[in-house]
Amino acid sequence: MTTKAGTTLAADPADPSPPAVRLPRRRGVEFTLLVVAVLLSVYGYCAVGLAKYGTLPPGAADYGAGLGVLALLAHLAVRLRAPYADPLLLPIAVLLNGLGLVLIHRLDLETPADLAAPAQLNWSTLGVGLFIVVVVLLHDHRVLQRYAYVSVVAALVLLALPILFPPVNGARIWVRIAGFSLQPGEFAKVLLALFFASYLAANRNALAYAGRQIWRFKRLQLPTGRVLGPIVTIWLLSVGVLVLERDLGTSLLFFGLFVILLYVATGRTGWIAVGLLLACVGAVAVGWLEPHVHSRVEDWLHPFASIEAGRGPNQLAQSLFAFAAGGLFGTGLGLGHSILIGFAAKSDFILATAGEELGLAGLSALFLLYALLVERGYRTGLALRDPFGRLLAIGLASIVALQVFVIAGGVTGLIPLTGMAMPFLAQGGSSVVTNWIIVALLMRLSDSARRQYDDGPGATGA
Repeated sequence: MTTKAGTTLAADPADPSPPAVRLPRRRGVEFTLLVVAVLLSVYGYCAVGLAKYGTLPPGAADYGAGLGVLALLAHLAVRLRAPYADPLLLPIAVLLNGLGLVLIHRLDLETPADLAAPAQLNWSTLGVGLFIVVVVLLHDHRVLQRYAYVSVVAALVLLALPILFPPVNGARIWVRIAGFSLQPGEFAKVLLALFFASYLAANRNALAYAGRQIWRFKRLQLPTGRVLGPIVTIWLLSVGVLVLERDLGTSLLFFGLFVILLYVATGRTGWIAVGLLLACVGAVAVGWLEPHVHSRVEDWLHPFASIEAGRGPNQLAQSLFAFAAGGLFGTGLGLGHSILIGFAAKSDFILATAGEELGLAGLSALFLLYALLVERGYRTGLALRDPFGRLLAIGLASIVALQVFVIAGGVTGLIPLTGMAMPFLAQGGSSVVTNWIIVALLMRLSDSARRQYDDGPGATGA
């Protein structure tokens, strides 16, 4: 050190070194946000009962206790096994799942012969259970990279399985056995994201290499077929199966995931141009050649044609009416008429119920929750140092982003309807379980990202 006179003295060996900076774990923040999420969900449940019957619903305490116990168990698993994980992911998932149960229960009151909320609660419990299993047993996300080809084979089998079963509402996406139904494509999207991330992480340099390409057009340069062939083949097979099943929504999701991860892995903007071009060509071709898809395109182009023909409003028209009736602040939970949409009111069109009864303000809040969930996933991907983890985090977050865009665009008339489930919000056991697995993987990835900067014991913060 230096004295006032300018004399330099040797450092005292006994002087303590400056303490290392410890990253806060923020589990206390997560717990507080979970309490808020559970209370908001219980408030919504009570608001429905007050609006419909003028009294508090008798099951409010049971609903709050059940959701609170699930949230607490998930929080304890994170606190013990992933203490550095992002503190926002779990509260957002609990809030979205809780609001989804409230909206489904509200619609159940209009269809007492067809109750969906109890089954959705059971599926949510299973989803939280799998969330805990993933967080507790998966110590290192890099282990998943070993099972890339196993995952893609399993994904293709799951995608092809519904072909053996009769179509439901024009699409072959369900497996129904003895009253039990499952949508295998929901699980396949996670498996394909894992495969794409693993393959692109291993071959990112070759995919971005500009020395030996198949062809070159200005700035657009494609790598050799030996490198690009396997992943394009897998993508074509998955999309081909989906076209046979008439499930173009999931097909669009897989295609968008493929292009996003290819761009992130290589850094070449030309892949986005190629993806948009192929998407437009495929959409036009399928829209003209496939009758089921063509009818949805016609409904999108002329949403009020059924009214003009004297047949009454179709589902899309009823959805638009529901959004219009909601206005800025909505009619209030339990006071809307979105059940007029019909059989898909609890699944494909549940966003219309949120728009009508919560209004533009509530709908914007829901979209902000989804945007925050996706942003935290992207932030995790950018923070990770290993290419596989980075691509997997971005891929999982992109699945949520693409699914929200496709569904919201369909029910608001921005794009043709695709028939998918809004993450956490809509009725669908396969969907809610898969989304809980996605959140669990993002929690594990975010824990790994922050551990890179603080591997020492005793990190501060509750």
